[in-house]
Amino acid sequence: MSPVDSLTERMARPGFWESVDRCPIVEETADPGTRRVTFLWRAEKGGALVLLHTLTDRARWEGDLSGHLMERVPGTDVLYRSYELGSDLRVSYQILPCDEPPGTDRDTWRRVLDEALPDPRNPAVLPGQHGRPPSSLLELPDAPAQPYVAERPGVPRGTVHEHVLDGRRVWVHTPAAGAGPYPVLVLLDGDVWKDMAPTTMDNLVADRVVPPMVVVMPDAVDRDTRHAELACHEPFVRFLADRLLPWAQAEHGVTADPARTIIAGQSFGGLTASFAAFLAPERFGNVLSQSGSYWWSDDDPEWLTRRYAAAERRPVRFYLEAGRLEWLLLDENRRFAATLRDKGYDITFREFHGGHDYACWRGGLADGLIHLTRAWGRDG
Repeated sequence: MSPVDSLTERMARPGFWESVDRCPIVEETADPGTRRVTFLWRAEKGGALVLLHTLTDRARWEGDLSGHLMERVPGTDVLYRSYELGSDLRVSYQILPCDEPPGTDRDTWRRVLDEALPDPRNPAVLPGQHGRPPSSLLELPDAPAQPYVAERPGVPRGTVHEHVLDGRRVWVHTPAAGAGPYPVLVLLDGDVWKDMAPTTMDNLVADRVVPPMVVVMPDAVDRDTRHAELACHEPFVRFLADRLLPWAQAEHGVTADPARTIIAGQSFGGLTASFAAFLAPERFGNVLSQSGSYWWSDDDPEWLTRRYAAAERRPVRFYLEAGRLEWLLLDENRRFAATLRDKGYDITFREFHGGHDYACWRGGLADGLIHLTRAWGRDG
């Protein structure tokens, strides 16, 4: 009898739900490099779909979601779906209750992302992105450590300030220690990061692996605005360089030194971070790009990579990362990194076992900050 058969037998017994402490259920396999992961959902009728971020997205892209539909244990309210996954995987996920499989077109998929729910039996939750519901977190045993993401007792906490600048909300995290002028991190998609970045920064500073710095987190406003502004949009970069940073210097005592200024972003935010350094290297001397959308655009693919290849080298340092599961942009990130190396940039590029996912990015943000600030010394 296979482990899956054994588990389904347990699921069919009365009182099964009372025996489940936490979901999903993770079991060893004959291969030490994998784990069997079983997701559960409780429903008297109807079905459900597992959304393993990036993995299910690829199935949607290929037009076949059948491998992610949950099965019902006959005669019960238990729905389940099992996978064999690499033991070093970290991924966020949701469950979509549905009577039939959703369509795979873009508009339908956006509605799926608006309606999918976190796992009620998993206490590890990531905040929702841009108005969408939260996600649950799966971390398999060999996933790389993320030692800075959780709150620790006794760590001095900085302060989060909320401002409105030119009609846009801006959150600013100031450190519990240190003195200005502070190094500054401009962290795009502030509406997402305002709830995650402060803890990471407090832990990094407490461990003295980065100097005390101010984090400036501008709001993405909404999805349409984000899509427009984070697609190599020069007016937005000029806002960051000519309005946001001078304001932060006056209001929160940040440095004007580009060598101690980092701009960081994920996905289109990673693309924009690199574009900002290309356009305004006198303001942005360090780029931290995570899963950058260097494929952009559909009409002119890898536009920014070719701009860097054709231009003189800027005084900018780069830390780039992308997930090995990101089939739509991994090669483009590799080519962008290779272009930077060929031009003589100070560039570090790493790949991780994961996807287009804040579950991975929140740990990678800390790694990138440690790397980029190492050359500064610890006095800021």
